[in-house]
Amino acid sequence: MKALAGQAGLCLLLATLAVWFGLLQDFSTMQAPALPRLMAAGVLLLAWMIFTAFATRHRASAGDVRDAGGILIVHASQTGFATELAVRTAGVVHAGGPRAEVRGMDALTTDRLERATRVLFVVSTTGEGDAPDMASLFRERAMRAPLALHGLSYGILALGDRDYDDFCAFGRDLDQWLHASGATPLFDRVEVDNGDEGSLRHWQHHVAHVSGTTAMADWSRPAYRRWRLAERRLLNPGSVGGQCYHVALVPEDESDLAWEAGDIAEIGPRRARGDESVVPQREYSIASLPADGALHLVVRQMHAEDGTPGVGSGWLTAHAAVGDPIDVRVRRNEGFHAPADDRPLLLIGNGTGIAGLRALLKARLAKGHLRNWVVYGERHARADRLHVDDLERWYEAGGIERLDLVWSREARGARYVQDRLRIAADALRRFVGEGGGVYVCGSLAGMAPGVDRALRDILGDAAVSDLGASGRYRRDVY
Repeated sequence: MKALAGQAGLCLLLATLAVWFGLLQDFSTMQAPALPRLMAAGVLLLAWMIFTAFATRHRASAGDVRDAGGILIVHASQTGFATELAVRTAGVVHAGGPRAEVRGMDALTTDRLERATRVLFVVSTTGEGDAPDMASLFRERAMRAPLALHGLSYGILALGDRDYDDFCAFGRDLDQWLHASGATPLFDRVEVDNGDEGSLRHWQHHVAHVSGTTAMADWSRPAYRRWRLAERRLLNPGSVGGQCYHVALVPEDESDLAWEAGDIAEIGPRRARGDESVVPQREYSIASLPADGALHLVVRQMHAEDGTPGVGSGWLTAHAAVGDPIDVRVRRNEGFHAPADDRPLLLIGNGTGIAGLRALLKARLAKGHLRNWVVYGERHARADRLHVDDLERWYEAGGIERLDLVWSREARGARYVQDRLRIAADALRRFVGEGGGVYVCGSLAGMAPGVDRALRDILGDAAVSDLGASGRYRRDVY
């Protein structure tokens, strides 16, 4: 039907042009156009206008134009859990304002996907890495080859069970296919092991950010442990950016000093001291190791439109006093753990992303793994030294092989970390060629996609995809 409509429109357009071309010839030869030709031209022009209006309206009603602001939520479930989570996801999206459309993958067409601008996938894996039954046809027909999805942004919640070898295989395959099709991730894929509540809260956190809301209650309240605020220190006095604080927390039970570099601290904030109302948890990269005797965070104080401090950052940097209890749950984040071997490691970050890089470096140095290259960026060299003293000290001691500090407000050319990577392209190729891995921590807006684009320009798309598939390219971005 669509093909016939297109052919009819083309014929009508050609007929209209032919008649009007004849009129132009009459005028060019100074002849008065015949009345029948004038009438025919008018009728054809009117018909073309009516056809165009109808076709445009039909495309809009059928959804043939790209979505405007809405978010499509696609689920593929074998037992119903992914469907349930898709409905919950739609609730978060709706609370933020965008229009949410939920459909199963068995009802997803390539045409609908090509019209979408933002899609959130909630997909499970069944059997030995298979797609759920409701997704098998889409996988067979649509995922055999890449599509043209360059205008699409997406997020994936992949459900699985680590007891199986092909953990989250379908979610990973879907992610690779979307990337090969030119789509852009809104955030890194979230993998859930056997319904892990921490991973689900992480997904909810991302969806809320994409939807423009932070007011949603957590789907499940974390099993917080009781810690205390032991230290709070301003790291960037005089900065033109938001104030950043070093925050140290100590547990009431020393057995809670257990995590790995790369793990995440979930904080249960309060709106004010003594306020016990439930507030959605906030996530922060951990900047220390258990051997430090405290959990260190780097927290930038955020502000609402009316100037009041943000809920999470306000609690940690302004409302809570030193000595006050803090609700904490440490969430394991295997996707950003340091490699067990001594391979070269390129660590890239900006702003508060120094937290994740600092913990990884501490872990590497503790094992004597010294082939570390750090590229870190902030605004001003004097005011924005967020633990840069540590980096310089480790560099002087030989724990960091190469240190590139990038100050965006002082540089004339290479203002950002991705610019510095392009300048060091040859060294980057050698570093990766020697088996090096790439870890990125910091801003999802600007820095992370900029770094990814630079890596792909330098190494090639296939090489970067291979790095990701082999676990040598990892990100903790927010």
